[in-house]
Amino acid sequence: MKQSLQLKIGQSLTMTPQLQQAIKLLQLSSLELQSEIQETLDSNPLLEQEDNLGEVQLQEKASEGNSEDEPTQVKTSSDTLSDDRAEQTLPEDLSIDTGWDDIYDTAPTASVSQGPGPSSAGEDFSDLFENQAKPADALYEHLVWQLDCAHLSDTDKAIGMAIIDGIDDRGYLTETLEDIHQGLLPEYPELELDEIEAVLHLIQHFDPLAVGARSPAECMTIQLRQYDTETPHLTKALALVENYLDYLAGNDFAVLKRRLQANDTELGDIIKLIQTTNPHPGQLISNSHAEYITPDVYVAKNNGEWSVKINRENAPRLRINNTYASLVKRGDNSEQNNYLRDHLQEARWFIKSLQSRNDTLLRVARAIVERQYDFLEHGEEAMKPMVLRDIAEELDMHESTISRVTTMKYMHTPRGVLEFKYFFSSHVGTADGGECSATAIRAIIKKLIAVENPNKPLSDNKIAALLDDKGINVARRTIAKYREAMQIPPSNERKRLF
Repeated sequence: MKQSLQLKIGQSLTMTPQLQQAIKLLQLSSLELQSEIQETLDSNPLLEQEDNLGEVQLQEKASEGNSEDEPTQVKTSSDTLSDDRAEQTLPEDLSIDTGWDDIYDTAPTASVSQGPGPSSAGEDFSDLFENQAKPADALYEHLVWQLDCAHLSDTDKAIGMAIIDGIDDRGYLTETLEDIHQGLLPEYPELELDEIEAVLHLIQHFDPLAVGARSPAECMTIQLRQYDTETPHLTKALALVENYLDYLAGNDFAVLKRRLQANDTELGDIIKLIQTTNPHPGQLISNSHAEYITPDVYVAKNNGEWSVKINRENAPRLRINNTYASLVKRGDNSEQNNYLRDHLQEARWFIKSLQSRNDTLLRVARAIVERQYDFLEHGEEAMKPMVLRDIAEELDMHESTISRVTTMKYMHTPRGVLEFKYFFSSHVGTADGGECSATAIRAIIKKLIAVENPNKPLSDNKIAALLDDKGINVARRTIAKYREAMQIPPSNERKRLF
């Protein structure tokens, strides 16, 4: 093949550093964005927050007062507070119920804003500690603490620690007693299996009750045996849990009534008694903690119109530090000047990228609100089908950009805090040739199941027929898929006696 040189004219997209930074900021969640902003503030001295105006105001006051050569002292709020306290005198007679705040002026109480609205100085701060995470091994530590309080021998304590090590977060013992016995034999050669069984029974009566059970039947049996022996239907409830729990799980009430020799009313009372137990006792000592979502935009109805506003608390407003920016000299190629020039350009790019992110986020949010107006007014059943291409074509953007904007971004609406992705769903054809959103279909299914007769729950075929009466053509397997996505069991498992 002969080599040759050719000239071609074409267009191509070059991923400049500015474009890469803008794309990166666009796909970050609110928490990730705050972390990115803080890292940039720490690394770039020419970038600062607009909120930090206290020091600047003090400097401006000092410069205004220094019109003469005499030095001028600037009083801060703490100095003024100290002077006021120095002038105060303590009354000679104090009533018994007089508080400190009634005699002395106190410094303003710092308040934490919980949202876009103003916060008062007397705000209750109890919610600030609600999100304190418990340690990941909360159940383990709780059981070990009770084991230490039991004052056992060294051998029994070692057995108890081995048993606790085998308890999962649900509160069940995941190891067999034989395995625990084999693991302790090298250290305790004379250990018997009965000793492990005895320590296990002790732990099963720790708090929470029945922790360390080896099966749901054993778990519920331990809890039922704590009731008074005079409790109605206790004997039959124990018999059901120990022998016929599989029939109860399958809602095979005919077999249960025959085996327990009980009628419908009595069997209903027995099941209610069993439902007072907790099949997952370990979850009472939960390792999880509250997770809060900070919305990126707020949607509210004002004067009959839906408005969209950016949550400014997610990203503080930034600006260029004029003091450092004034030190940049043109034509100076010194190392210090190049350092300031480079960071000045980076600071401008970063601020511009943040502004671009907010503008794009606001445009997409407004487009979603305009298309899902009926949902905001009437609820999930009025949700319209919508895909990323619809918003992309309306805003003249690429689908990948819309995907980045709607990922891990949340919208605060009167119907809850919802992810942007929630408003996008596939469509199903209707009898009149229209389209119905999959979200609306799931809402209708959930509503139908909520009002069904518990003695004769609706099957998937029946639900499909009811939807067909509404003009929505949905196959039975599609109904089953939506039902499973909402974690709703099939009709045979939803059947109840009461």
